[in-house]
Amino acid sequence: MDPVTAGIFVAVGLVVLMAIGTPIAFALGGISLIALVSDRGVSELTYFGETFFDRIAEFGFVAIPMFILMGAAVASSPTGRDLYRSLDLWLGKLPGGLAISNIGACTVFSALSGSSPATCAAIGKMGIPEMRSRGYPDGVAAGCIAAGGTLGILIPPSVTMIIYGIATETSIGRLFIAGVVPGFMLAGLFMIWTLIACKMAGGYNSPNPVAEAAAKMKANVEGNLRALVRVLPFLAVVAGILFALYGGVATPSEAAGVGAFFCVALAILVYRMWQLKPLKLIMRDALRESVMIMLIIAAAEVFAYALSSLYITQTVAGGIADLEVNRWVLMGIINVFLLVAGFFLPPVAVIVMTAPILLPIILAANFDPYWFAVILTINLEIGLITPPVGLNLFIINSIAPDISLRDVLMGSLPYALCMVLGILLLCFFPGIVTWLPNLIMG
Repeated sequence: MDPVTAGIFVAVGLVVLMAIGTPIAFALGGISLIALVSDRGVSELTYFGETFFDRIAEFGFVAIPMFILMGAAVASSPTGRDLYRSLDLWLGKLPGGLAISNIGACTVFSALSGSSPATCAAIGKMGIPEMRSRGYPDGVAAGCIAAGGTLGILIPPSVTMIIYGIATETSIGRLFIAGVVPGFMLAGLFMIWTLIACKMAGGYNSPNPVAEAAAKMKANVEGNLRALVRVLPFLAVVAGILFALYGGVATPSEAAGVGAFFCVALAILVYRMWQLKPLKLIMRDALRESVMIMLIIAAAEVFAYALSSLYITQTVAGGIADLEVNRWVLMGIINVFLLVAGFFLPPVAVIVMTAPILLPIILAANFDPYWFAVILTINLEIGLITPPVGLNLFIINSIAPDISLRDVLMGSLPYALCMVLGILLLCFFPGIVTWLPNLIMG
């Protein structure tokens, strides 16, 4: 069949498989297998198996389960609770300070765990009930946690950035640095909107008077400071990992392995997690997420092989190149495509499927690949808080089931607009992304 017909067949088949609830990895692998066998015969089964296993056998992928284990150790310990308490101590006195402290806690916890769902769950379990008890609107309480959790795939160390680096053969250390300033920029935009939303909704007039809340906070200063001390070793581990990567001391896989060991050891020593049950929980969560991601990566590699073998990739890339439009119009088209893809697919699947195809187009249009990595990641962040998939929305809804999904969604949408504003700022001022990597790595 010709590439256009094959492309339509693959696209429709993939949508149908996912619509009936087929897991992403099986949908990608299944439609690839059907397309290859239909076009080239049963002999393609040999290449299917080789392609599936060869990709995930690369040493660079060792970093993924190690960073996931590191995040699982942090997420399964009371680190999120201590981080929340210590930030509430310093920011709770500000107008809307409790919501701001939640975003701050999400920002820091994202760096510790590298996972959006873990961040939402860890901070949301404490932050949402506390904000609601102080009179904050349900939409603000749910939205700020859902949006803050998305920072987990942008602020380093980020599993998403590792996958992008491997898929595009770009420097993972440089990708990590590129995500730092945009990550904190987004956190700042989230905080600004939170202040505005609280002001508009009258969220400051809470059942707990400000004076009473301040007095309560002052009485708990010693306990909150102890909580901060317990969090500092984990922050030191993250700082050490980033130093090792940026300084060229260790590879990402080596740094991830050391970081995972220290985070598990700290969880045991600092929080006295001596029993077998919490350790089994850490290992179970890390294994489950690692296998899921690696299956998606392997299946996506087969999918990419199928697209290339059927000349679909080349046809699409050639069609985009033949548009002969302004490079910013081209970037706008790519952004819309990524945004729509993020609505339906998890970030890992979008990256491994699209990054190898889009990178040559990005380079031909004279865009920086590290700048584009941040743009792509922010688009995928938007997908985490927008339907129909919107993983963070469902996590928040499971944490606070008495808050309707509609309220969670309406509270999250303004933060999605903040991300769109962030993308526009990065387009107008690309130096926000490139300045720090160029300063540190040249």
